[in-house]
Amino acid sequence: MRAGSPPPPAGKAQSEMNDQPLVSVVTATYNMAQYVVEAVESILGQTYNNIEAVVVDDGSTDETQQALARYADNPRVKLIHQENAGQTVAKNRGLAACTGRMIGFCDSDNAWLPDKIAAQMAVFAGDASVGVVYGDVQFIDDRGHDLPTPAVKRHSGHITGPLLANNFVPFNTCLVPRRILDEVGGFDESLSMAIDYDLWLRISTRYPFHHLPRVLARYRIWGGQMSHRTGERLDNALRMMNKFMQEHGDAVTPAEARRAWAYTYTTRGRWLARTGNRSAAMFDYQKAIEYNPMDLRAWKSMVRLVLGM
Repeated sequence: MRAGSPPPPAGKAQSEMNDQPLVSVVTATYNMAQYVVEAVESILGQTYNNIEAVVVDDGSTDETQQALARYADNPRVKLIHQENAGQTVAKNRGLAACTGRMIGFCDSDNAWLPDKIAAQMAVFAGDASVGVVYGDVQFIDDRGHDLPTPAVKRHSGHITGPLLANNFVPFNTCLVPRRILDEVGGFDESLSMAIDYDLWLRISTRYPFHHLPRVLARYRIWGGQMSHRTGERLDNALRMMNKFMQEHGDAVTPAEARRAWAYTYTTRGRWLARTGNRSAAMFDYQKAIEYNPMDLRAWKSMVRLVLGM
């Protein structure tokens, strides 16, 4: 579908839309003029027709507003501009503006495959008990070329235990019923990162997840993305885990909790070691081993640190 394309024509396509639940898609953007149109076009170009794109410009200072101006008269797109308040506030602003029965998320530097929503809606049609349908991603570079994408073990069903140890649910692939988001609340605005991780954990305590073993989104790896702020992301993850355990500690077994803490402390320790902060890395490895003395990943990381590897 070309940029700024109109809604589907009347007739058969309109009839199909009337038979389909509306899917709202939230895109929060900040200074992404070079990529945001690609993201929006991947939403509007879905084989599933009844889609509403809700784009929140979080106070961009580049050409983002000009890039989005092509959608000003498109009834399938809602454009919202706000003063810069951060991605969490922007995503919640987008959620508040959604009118669809189902909610998806597509960050403005990423893109969806054309049949993403159709495949996910088929899962919900077959099992109304599912809380989130998600899939795999293909890494791409700043020019959109495919990159090697590591295999990740993902899970279906009641996934709180393994999810607490590692967030294997890619944000840009998820589709969630609006009623569930209303039930558990939106994104926690006390967190600046790991906000999707917090949301998925809260949902996982009440509803099963369904993993579609196929690529649903293209995830861009480039210098400007927020996920490069590794230290902040890991600190937010630890804060989020503390809050989750205080509020939902009974949703996981003691063994699952110990494994999760050990995994997260080891992960942060490895990042600290790479940045040269050896003493802080050693502290995190020791914390990991206190939580789970049998964690080989923590022991190996500690040995490598001691040997200067």
